[in-house]
Amino acid sequence: MPNTAHAYPRTLRSSILKASRHFPVVAVTGARQVGKTTLLKEICEPERRYVSLDDPFLLKSAKEDPELFLQNHPAPLLIDEIQYAPELLSFIKMRVDAVKKKGEYWLTGSQPFHLMQGLSESLAGRVGILNLLGFSNLESHGLGACAASPFLPERAWVDAQQSSWDGKSPQTIQALYAEIWRGSFPALVIDPDMDRDLYFASYVQTYIQRDVRQLARVGDEQAFLRFIRSTAARTGQLLNMADLARDADIAPNTAKAWLSILEVSGLIYLLQPWHSNVTKRLVKTPKLYFMDTGLCAYLTQWSSPETLEVGAMSGALFETWGVVEIIKSYWHNGQRAPLYYFRNRDQQEIDLLIERDGNLHGVEFKKSAAPGEGAVAGIKAGVKLGLPIGSSAVVCMRQDVLQIAEGVITIPATQI
Repeated sequence: MPNTAHAYPRTLRSSILKASRHFPVVAVTGARQVGKTTLLKEICEPERRYVSLDDPFLLKSAKEDPELFLQNHPAPLLIDEIQYAPELLSFIKMRVDAVKKKGEYWLTGSQPFHLMQGLSESLAGRVGILNLLGFSNLESHGLGACAASPFLPERAWVDAQQSSWDGKSPQTIQALYAEIWRGSFPALVIDPDMDRDLYFASYVQTYIQRDVRQLARVGDEQAFLRFIRSTAARTGQLLNMADLARDADIAPNTAKAWLSILEVSGLIYLLQPWHSNVTKRLVKTPKLYFMDTGLCAYLTQWSSPETLEVGAMSGALFETWGVVEIIKSYWHNGQRAPLYYFRNRDQQEIDLLIERDGNLHGVEFKKSAAPGEGAVAGIKAGVKLGLPIGSSAVVCMRQDVLQIAEGVITIPATQI
């Protein structure tokens, strides 16, 4: 493939343009280096100006005199890293209320929680908020423009998705783990010659020095790095704060505060358990997922795709990759991800539940190419407990679609 960003269209593009036709302000949030600025620059009109608040002189102007800053940089305007100058938001509100035009301001921010808090307070009803992650599986193969609708474990969705892959050979398990090990940051996908370890070492150091210091006072950087590594080792597991704090050798309250930093920064996702009035015996603890499997594999020190594929974290990272791909299918189509997991006190579990139109759709993740009866045990348990479970699936390494139980099909992992 050509070594340019243009060879990798992003699925979120159409959602951004649609939001710009309906809202005066559009905000794209996400972790550092997932491609927010690149995407917006590629699709913006020639007359739209660009300013980055990474520039200390522009930042000083924006914070000290927001009104003058907006006069000097008139709309339509793209403002990068808006979280550095939340003072601008109330002045943007006044301008869009006065002008009453759509798509006047495009904003990016690398700290979703704080950015969205400011947006909801200052620009309620005036801003369309979209979330961007690293490349999806389709995007990393240059197929982002033809992505299907958000994931549903139904035959119709699978058929539409497979049409996007038409003409491309299925990935082998070795190729899939090479992608899991390298991760989905655009810089690593677009440039196969980039040193993956050097990239992540720089990413982690920049993240600690910039985002972490802005979000909270962390006096011991080595302790925080140890904490990140302990968190990465728990991807795909139920969150046990006491164990996490003990392994990182920090106080439980510190672990809780630092975990919120990872979540705010877009590095982890906490999948909440499904609650219902009918089902009483559910575990209330969230499951933890690292949002980039490459960064997770780097932090847990897997030296190659081959060692990862046969190692102790092989299954956990396969599940992590699958869950994050499904999150991307929603977020990159401009939709909320209605995702949960199920687990009762008898240890019966469904890896993922998707809520839609009053029904739940179960998804299991199995590295196997021949998932057996045990792969659907959790889904069957959920049905017996009265969960409104509809069509479900096992995402696995089998390359065709097969019904393996009533209402349950296999879906090739390499084509989600």
